[in-house]
Amino acid sequence: MSTSVAWEHELRSWLEPFLTHLRHPARRRMCPLYVAGLIGPGERKSLQPIAARLAPADYDQLHHFVAVGPWDEAPLEAELLTQANRLVGGPSAILVIDDTALPKKGMHSVGVGPQYAGALGKKANCQTLVSLTLAQNEVPIPVSLRLFLPDTWINNSERLQQAGVPAAFRTARSKPEIALAELQRVRQAGVSFGAVVTDAGYGISAPFRQALSALGLLWAVGTVRIQKVYPADVRLVASTTTRGRPRKTPIPDQEAIAAETMLARVQWRRITWRRGTKGPLWARFAATRVRVADGPAVQLHGHAGQHLPGDEVWLVGEHRASGERKYYLSNLPPDTSLKRLASIIKARWVCEQAHQQLKEELGLDHFEGRSWRGLHRHALMTLIAYLFLQHQRLQAAKRGKKLDRQSWLARLLFQGGQVGIRVAAEAGAQGPGMPPVVETLAEFDPSLPADPTQLARGGWAQPRRRGRDQAHLTT
Repeated sequence: MSTSVAWEHELRSWLEPFLTHLRHPARRRMCPLYVAGLIGPGERKSLQPIAARLAPADYDQLHHFVAVGPWDEAPLEAELLTQANRLVGGPSAILVIDDTALPKKGMHSVGVGPQYAGALGKKANCQTLVSLTLAQNEVPIPVSLRLFLPDTWINNSERLQQAGVPAAFRTARSKPEIALAELQRVRQAGVSFGAVVTDAGYGISAPFRQALSALGLLWAVGTVRIQKVYPADVRLVASTTTRGRPRKTPIPDQEAIAAETMLARVQWRRITWRRGTKGPLWARFAATRVRVADGPAVQLHGHAGQHLPGDEVWLVGEHRASGERKYYLSNLPPDTSLKRLASIIKARWVCEQAHQQLKEELGLDHFEGRSWRGLHRHALMTLIAYLFLQHQRLQAAKRGKKLDRQSWLARLLFQGGQVGIRVAAEAGAQGPGMPPVVETLAEFDPSLPADPTQLARGGWAQPRRRGRDQAHLTT
């Protein structure tokens, strides 16, 4: 059996739990075809190029499957969660909440508009997808992508109708609200993780943090330097004012101050949270227990809209070698070590890696349709394709001792074209008991880079970021 046929057969077999939910024979045939088109070689991963490469006569059926077919995505989404949880779920896993932008030129694609695009580092015409990524041991699996609709869309019923936005999604929802809804869906599916991690775009929202706590979840979130906090030993006392009617609400016996001011009083330590391809990754960290000023709003010291102390949490600061400073809040237990806090906080980078891989390798941002249904189905297919590749990567690592070097490398190199080559590089670099990648790559094809990290830099292993910590490299 040729390697191409073997790969297609293995993909089809792996997809069977998903295909059982697609009862129509044509859909059961189109799903593997679309996923294979996303994984395989080719510059464009939109519908027309995929059909042209794999099944020119099936373009209409492929278009119908993705854009307009009357099938329910929910069972496939549930199966995705089940499979992801089986691979990387557990008490040591983290769930990363973030968003990713899909730049666009026109104005008709659903949800498109001027929005901040992190990949570009500026405001741009784009769509924004809220993402949830399950990860453990630096192996990420994105499990949810949901479109955020700006007010320019929410306030235009005609545009919503033309794009086929379901009635349930035609009301304004912030990104944190979308993330919480998806988080509830993930938990109801039985996905297991130990903590939720996100950046300041979500972490500055007090209702978001409070909702995570109300769900009984541990979390570590970014915040801003001006976030007001109280010392942990603040007390609520009766007001001593002699003017006007006596106050019924107790007031803090200490004033709230900015996060950066609070951490200026704390000792900073150099912490190495892991090793990267260029050596240890480190920064200076400091942490202290505080109570965030996110309680009920009251008038304090003559100023309205001031907030009483909320729950006691960790306030963490990070000073990077570049001079950049970051701030975080976390409800991890009081006896958590500084290194543990830093490790949880820095684990968020894996979602950025996953976002880049979804776009550059699997064509997440290549979809050319305009509808809500088409975009979300295309995104779902990219998530399934990504899950398959991570399944292959982890299976290769487990089987490493049982395969000779040549059959191991040949098997991986032809699984998914160039993506498979990079999976081979990662599996050899990280998998226990795998043969040395430099040696086997050179033996297999002298034209390949001798250094596996150079191979990884082809797009599968190293995220590119603007204005982010450039030290975050995969090992």
